Amino acid sequence: MESLIGLLVFGAFFYLMMRFGCGAHMVHGHGGAHGAHAAEQGGRDPVCGMQVAADRGYTSMHRGARVYFCSKSCLDKFEADPDKYAPAGAQGGSHEK
Repeated sequence: MESLIGLLVFGAFFYLMMRFGCGAHMVHGHGGAHGAHAAEQGGRDPVCGMQVAADRGYTSMHRGARVYFCSKSCLDKFEADPDKYAPAGAQGGSHEK
């Protein structure tokens, strides 16, 4: 019986730490600039100006720089006329998702 109570107390503690403590950023997706997440944050969509997370939306390489898009529509607009939307300092290119 004591081991069952101990297991329940440990489970409650684990739940509270993951929900409100050190694991909260993992559960709620608020990792931000922690560890490996800091390497690639994403970027601003050059067509609409929306901030795009690295693991969301679409990307394209334009003149050696990765460009982020919030939607397929913005990607299509960019590919139709990349020089109109190209970020400053971009150089080389191909397309990928």
